[in-house]
Amino acid sequence: SSILFVAWKKLMSPSNTFSIALRVVRQLVRDRRTIIIILVIPLVIMTLLRYSFPGESSLLNNSYPPLLATMGLLFSFMLTGISFLRERSQGTMERMMASPVSRFDMVVGYLLGFFILALIQILVVVLFTIYALGAHHAPGSLWRICIFQIIVVTVGVNLGIFISAFARNEFQMVQFIPLILFPQILLCGVIWPVDQMSTALQCIAKFLPLKYAISGMTDIMLKGHGLLDVGNEIGILAAFAVII
Repeated sequence: SSILFVAWKKLMSPSNTFSIALRVVRQLVRDRRTIIIILVIPLVIMTLLRYSFPGESSLLNNSYPPLLATMGLLFSFMLTGISFLRERSQGTMERMMASPVSRFDMVVGYLLGFFILALIQILVVVLFTIYALGAHHAPGSLWRICIFQIIVVTVGVNLGIFISAFARNEFQMVQFIPLILFPQILLCGVIWPVDQMSTALQCIAKFLPLKYAISGMTDIMLKGHGLLDVGNEIGILAAFAVII
């Protein structure tokens, strides 16, 4: 056990990990304009959705879960991918690699830092949608919605860091956004139910994380399902996060 403990200490130092996460959070928080934008834009989109439907239509209530799931993945992906690329382009990561910090500390620290900011963003959106816009949700499902969104945000954060490795500048990263997200929006049930698409498109949708995010969010928010009832979706999303 002592050998395993020493090996673990060499692999990861909690103090270094939390220091990196705290630095990431502080750096983004200092940019007040960016913070305002990432908090306000999702609220504006949800408000436009609410008032683009006449009255309290069933179509409006059915639109909330897919859009919340999409925003959880979309905005966490964008925030993480562009911010992580900025860390690389400014040479911050190279300076860290020259320090005693391990690569595992860097990976976990960046993941944790971006995850905290993305989580705050999407929880604000969820609470605003439910309490300010009066979105219909099953009784007692709020805490399950928040926990499920945590899993969706984790996938988005990991996806953002992964895709940013293939971009050389922020312009290239922006070009990846429609490439990664638009096919998922078209094929995963945001616009049209997946089970009404052709067999080929349904097969493609099975390999896209947004399909399971929308399915789980709809079951929890509208049908009142518990987390165990959407365990299949949670397991698949967790697998996506780990693999990415």
